[in-house]
Amino acid sequence: MRLKHIEVFNAIMLTGSASGAARLLHVTQPAVTQALQHAELQLGYALFTRQRNRLVPTREAQALVPEVQKLMSQLESVRRLAAALRSGADSQLRILIVPSLAVHALPAALARFRQRYPDMPVSIQTLHTREIARAIALQEGDVGIVYGSAPHPALHEEPVATGRLVCVSKVGSRGADRRSTVALEDILRGPFIRIDERDPLGTMLADQWARLGLVPRAGITVQTHHIAMLLAEQGFGPAIIDSFTARASRNDTLHVRTLLPEVPVEIRALLPQGLRSPQPVADFVDAMRAVTAEP
Repeated sequence: MRLKHIEVFNAIMLTGSASGAARLLHVTQPAVTQALQHAELQLGYALFTRQRNRLVPTREAQALVPEVQKLMSQLESVRRLAAALRSGADSQLRILIVPSLAVHALPAALARFRQRYPDMPVSIQTLHTREIARAIALQEGDVGIVYGSAPHPALHEEPVATGRLVCVSKVGSRGADRRSTVALEDILRGPFIRIDERDPLGTMLADQWARLGLVPRAGITVQTHHIAMLLAEQGFGPAIIDSFTARASRNDTLHVRTLLPEVPVEIRALLPQGLRSPQPVADFVDAMRAVTAEP
């Protein structure tokens, strides 16, 4: 099957008819019919049967669907990369960043960046780590700021800062005290606010309690560290978050304790592999390093 045959096959699978596939592909219906007939001739078997003006996939067509979907996904990645290259990546700074770091660290870093580049257009997207890694690999952004590592053959990683996991709780709430540290097993004795395990730091925390043979009690699970901190500020329970997010709190009633055993948290910059970073990108990464450095 040629690529045009695969595109027609996929379009028919999505729409259920030759006319629908033609509209989806912006071609004529006879062109779709001809491509389908040519594909079936080359394959030596039918891909669809006609039932009441609809094309119903055969058993062979159903078997082809998973591989065709993979190929179409790869083709879409190529198109997105080509569009990103055409858009003129060097005309603006495109930043992809995890939500928690976008709340406090990003504005502080941008303030430094603006001192040197007052007129450069800046585009900002808040995404989760896996989404950022994929987007940077496709060159849909110039730099990604994430927690932890995101190994990918198309990515280069640069360290930005190292912090730690901390426990934050409202002063005077149940379980809060004046200690500067708290053991993980002590937090797990009651409900607490935790990060979804699909987040790199959520995965790291889950690995910690698994190593200790501990099982957490049901509590509140959120997707971002900033939301976890806001809930802790309102007294919904202690939360385990990163120290960078905790430093962004302006609430005097939030008590911060280092988690024991200590769990390091890294911030990394993701860059396209094999490409020399433009100076504005390097300067932005330096600005992130400056604002996330331990006080």
